[in-house]
Amino acid sequence: MTLDDIRTLIEFNYWGNHRALDACAGLTPEQFTRDLGNSFPSVRDTLAHILGAEWIWHERWHGRSPTALPKPADYPDFASVRARWSEVESDIRKFVAALDEAQLARVHEYRLVSGTASAQPLWQLIQHLVNHGSYHRGQITMMLRILGSKPAGTDLIAFYRERAAAAR
Repeated sequence: MTLDDIRTLIEFNYWGNHRALDACAGLTPEQFTRDLGNSFPSVRDTLAHILGAEWIWHERWHGRSPTALPKPADYPDFASVRARWSEVESDIRKFVAALDEAQLARVHEYRLVSGTASAQPLWQLIQHLVNHGSYHRGQITMMLRILGSKPAGTDLIAFYRERAAAAR
């Protein structure tokens, strides 16, 4: 996995997040927090989970191992999710922009929220962050359909096609 590959995956991740957030922006407060019986009950809770996971990985990449994710209730409305995500995205983009190939290959030691020690090369952790977001954006798609709202396509191939079209 090269640095260019990782940077492309991060671009994809935030392209997908922006599209998913834009699709959620029109939900009413009740729809945003409605329990839909998913692994994370509501759209808000699922977005908060994706956001919290991005934050916790960024923390781990800096040698810190938080013992808990932020709570969904920390985000009372859509605007609070979007505002915090903007901060976390900025931090991760700056981190990835400053990486070199040696840093990408370096093994990062960290602790899971359970306290269990773990370690992987940074490139694997970044790949995981992107894959994790893709998985949960798929859940957001299903939840938006249940709510009668139109989801956004966030597949990797759509990202590549859009980039190719913009480059012409």
